[in-house]
Amino acid sequence: MLDRPAIVAGRCVIDLGCGSGLVAIAAAKAGARSVTAIDIDPYAITATELNAAANDVTIAAICADILSGDPPAADLILAGDLFYDPDLAGRVIAFFDRCLTAGVEILVGDPGRAPLPLDRLDPVAEYPGFDFGDAAGSARMNAVFRFVAAH
Repeated sequence: MLDRPAIVAGRCVIDLGCGSGLVAIAAAKAGARSVTAIDIDPYAITATELNAAANDVTIAAICADILSGDPPAADLILAGDLFYDPDLAGRVIAFFDRCLTAGVEILVGDPGRAPLPLDRLDPVAEYPGFDFGDAAGSARMNAVFRFVAAH
């Protein structure tokens, strides 16, 4: 977000699966009109709130599972590393399809995990990094994709 602030500038943004709030904070610093960070883990919400305060940004942090619901009132969903489990991946794809139908743009960041639906993703950028989900913490390319409608 900080490398390409025009992606979020003036937009209503959701950081889905926010973890510590890093992406939400970057979106707020890059000029998003509003940022909502959502995660099912209450510790992630606490971390996000503390990190937002430490970075002097305003973020609404919500502990909820929104994947079964209607598309949120947002311009853009930023989703990081949500494709680590096949069952979760299926729920995320169904939710994203509803969001696309409602006109919500979706960007996905992922280190290339197995259930990643590559046929639904257009590459936007790549960044070197580590996969902390891998026991060895191996270096790999992390990618950002635009989630697109099924072909």
